[in-house]
Amino acid sequence: MTAPTLPRDVNRAFDAFPAPIGKRLLQVRDLIFATAAAYDNVGRLTETLKWGEPAYLTDETGSGSTIRLGRLKDSDHAAILFNCKTTLVDTFRERFPDQFEYRQTRALLLPVAGKLPKQELSVCLSLALTYHLDRRGKKAR
Repeated sequence: MTAPTLPRDVNRAFDAFPAPIGKRLLQVRDLIFATAAAYDNVGRLTETLKWGEPAYLTDETGSGSTIRLGRLKDSDHAAILFNCKTTLVDTFRERFPDQFEYRQTRALLLPVAGKLPKQELSVCLSLALTYHLDRRGKKAR
């Protein structure tokens, strides 16, 4: 699946990033949409801005936790930000301890150069996009 056309306000947010970070985050955006399309229970994503940064929500189904793309002030890496009240970043850290750099319980950092680790990153994105489904399943047991 190809990602939809960028909404004008979201496009401006990507343009506001330094070029290498913006380019890397656009690659992540494409992977978010491709990953979402692989799961029937995720539904159509809402692409919007949260705190002035591109954000991806599963409004249609409520299946996942918000994924936000940005940059941390003290880093030259592209940042994928998650709700810090979830266990997502801890789960990523357990599964991929050496693949990514992490910040507390809220961010996965990606270098702007080199090959995007698509396979590992799509696992992380799928966990975020289905976070509430996984939690509902655990509560039902």
